[in-house]
Amino acid sequence: MAVLGREAILQAIEEGSITVTPFDPERLGPASLDLTLAPFFRVFRKVHAVIEVREHTDYRDLTDKIAVPPGEHILIMPGETVLGITRERLRLGPGLCGWLEGRSRFARLGLMVHISAPFMGPGIDSQQVLEMSNFGPAPLAVVPGTAICQFVFQKLQGSESYTGRFAGQTEDSF
Repeated sequence: MAVLGREAILQAIEEGSITVTPFDPERLGPASLDLTLAPFFRVFRKVHAVIEVREHTDYRDLTDKIAVPPGEHILIMPGETVLGITRERLRLGPGLCGWLEGRSRFARLGLMVHISAPFMGPGIDSQQVLEMSNFGPAPLAVVPGTAICQFVFQKLQGSESYTGRFAGQTEDSF
């Protein structure tokens, strides 16, 4: 398995095995594509009950969906986690998979952009949900439209496709 470089990514987009909507070639680096933050977030409600971590537990039952108006930001307090979603919808053909990673410039501020489950399976066709946590000492004002994370594309040996619980997730089902 090999990581795709810029030219290989562009070729895969041209061939249709990668689709990014909307696609901005300015966000394409030497071996990854920066994805931007949509204005939709899920904020955890303050609860005093124990949350069971089980297969049936659904984050949507524990959060409220909010939209941040243009030109504004969401404030993430130290120790707080919020869910965001990428503006871009990403589709990978059956021969590709990849990794969703944060960007070091934001990690250095204490912002963990995608704290768990970075692997994206072959055949995904969705906007990517981001588990964003502030591990720093100060509140962080996070602005929609920021190139918040990067996607690293990788060739897959085989032709499997992901059909799991979050297949086809978009901001409407987020």
